Amino acid sequence: MTAQPSAQRRARILAIANQKGGVGKTTTAINLATGLADAGKRCLIIDLDPQGNASTGLGFPANAREITSYNAIAGETDLTAALTETGYDNLHLVPASVDLSGLDAELIDDPDRATRLQSLIEDTHVVDIRSAYDYILIDCPPSLNLLTVNAMVAADSVIVPLQCEFFALEGLTQLLETVRIVQGNLNPGLKIRGIVLTMFDQRNRLSFQVAEDVRENLGDIVFDTIIPRNVRLSEAPSYAMPALKYDASCAGSKAYVALTAELLAGDGHSHAA
Repeated sequence: MTAQPSAQRRARILAIANQKGGVGKTTTAINLATGLADAGKRCLIIDLDPQGNASTGLGFPANAREITSYNAIAGETDLTAALTETGYDNLHLVPASVDLSGLDAELIDDPDRATRLQSLIEDTHVVDIRSAYDYILIDCPPSLNLLTVNAMVAADSVIVPLQCEFFALEGLTQLLETVRIVQGNLNPGLKIRGIVLTMFDQRNRLSFQVAEDVRENLGDIVFDTIIPRNVRLSEAPSYAMPALKYDASCAGSKAYVALTAELLAGDGHSHAA
């Protein structure tokens, strides 16, 4: 498929990152992108996780992915060749491949290995990706490896899903240090767009304590919207659908709609298209 550029657009690029697994990272990437698309924003998800959960969650099992982010970053093709329609209005995908797990070793001698994704996005020889979309969301792997660094170098800002559970802040210091290193060496304009509190359980006093501790420690960079622990959010990927399409009325979907509105308001947009 071919993305259609617009002279008025210049996509905001958001890396969705947390080196801890099971924190709602991919769920946030899929449903925030779907919320943005539903709000009339042309949105692209780039799946950089070798597990490919964002791809599966949007209806693309491993055997249905022909050209992936691996092929592009490995230098076998340009990024536009991997663009895939999801079947949802305004929402496109660059799927992932398990081959991504070997990129660290494959590119070890490449001096430009940390900027490959940035170069692909900024390459306008085929089509100007940034002018074709309003938002580009990069779903990072649950590790601070070369793929995550590539995402941060390409991104304008980072969104960090943080679960409302014990040890929630553990590892966050390391992630923020990685952001600072990228800022200092490769992408001085990179910002923390916000921390999203996820898996909030109203029945558990610990969730309230964690949320309070996070806001006390991190202040204004924490989004107001809190994503609850919700069965329908967990079910949706098994049906290869975003929760917003699987059950728009569930508490999890409503929370992601609210997060979308908060993000758009912070970026100077209204929620409506």
